[in-house]
Amino acid sequence: MKPITQGNPHRRFNPLKLEWVLVSPNRTQRPWQGQTEKTASPVALTFDPECYLCPGNLRAGGARTDEYTSTFVFENDYAALKSDAPDFTDDEQGKGLLVSEGESGVCRVICFSPRHDLTLAKMTVPEIRTVVDVWTEQAAELGANDDIKYVQIFENRGAMMGASNPHPHGQIWASRSLPNEILAERKGQHAYMAKHKCCLLCAYRELEVSLGERVVAANEHFVVVVPYWAVWPFEVMVLPVRHVADLQGMTSAERDGLAGILQVVTSMYDQVFDTPFPYSMGLHPQPCDGEEHPEWHFHAHFYPPLLRSATIRKFMVGYELLGSPQRDITPESAAELLRQARAKA
Repeated sequence: MKPITQGNPHRRFNPLKLEWVLVSPNRTQRPWQGQTEKTASPVALTFDPECYLCPGNLRAGGARTDEYTSTFVFENDYAALKSDAPDFTDDEQGKGLLVSEGESGVCRVICFSPRHDLTLAKMTVPEIRTVVDVWTEQAAELGANDDIKYVQIFENRGAMMGASNPHPHGQIWASRSLPNEILAERKGQHAYMAKHKCCLLCAYRELEVSLGERVVAANEHFVVVVPYWAVWPFEVMVLPVRHVADLQGMTSAERDGLAGILQVVTSMYDQVFDTPFPYSMGLHPQPCDGEEHPEWHFHAHFYPPLLRSATIRKFMVGYELLGSPQRDITPESAAELLRQARAKA
């Protein structure tokens, strides 16, 4: 970190989304009298008879979960998207102010393991590799549908991030339109390639590796970095070493590498405040809209909310909602704390 940015308010540009984040390291010493959380009790049961995601149990919608023995996928009983949603476009009085359109899609739940007490942090690399393979199969299957333009795979871990069930699971939302975040990242990557004639995230990964101060983990095929423009306190981005656009384009060795780096990241997080670390994690492959995307580089985001301890979290309020994102702890400080946590994992 350059001396001029140490302790001084400044803003950093995010070329991936073409937006700015305010960094205020001078605020790290302010006293905290805001909301705190109860620490999550560790899940000890390998099988919970009351859990609708455990094998063989009845779900709230009346269906029964299969007696699965490995990673398992099923259609979401309370899907946010439906394949038979009506196709329409409406513009009230043609003024471009009250505009709506139909949105169809598919929502699925993916149980990482039949064991109720496991998380990605506690699973073995071969077990996580099975999850990666299922992600790949699902992305290929759903992306082959002409009505699907994007397949968003994600995980919300912990009640603080809205997870409705502690059983290790994620979700897949496949939609007819491109989500806002994907539109923004497509624009940023396309603009960079048009100007510099190279991939934004390839160039960014090379620069971060050469500097080292924000890199927190790496293996032969992936690098984990606290982005220079990170918004969340302990946010990280996972980047492939090779330019690859989606899971389907990865080699078997790269899928092994992805499984290994996911185990490293999640177990590292649990050591930061010695607590099960909540986060939202999402994979960002290229759109499956039938167009060529030479600019797109596969990546994964981890957005954890914890700020100062296991009970104090970051809130996106006030200036963040009305102006632009803001953070107190610098990305460089966060990276150092994460490296220390990794050493304990």
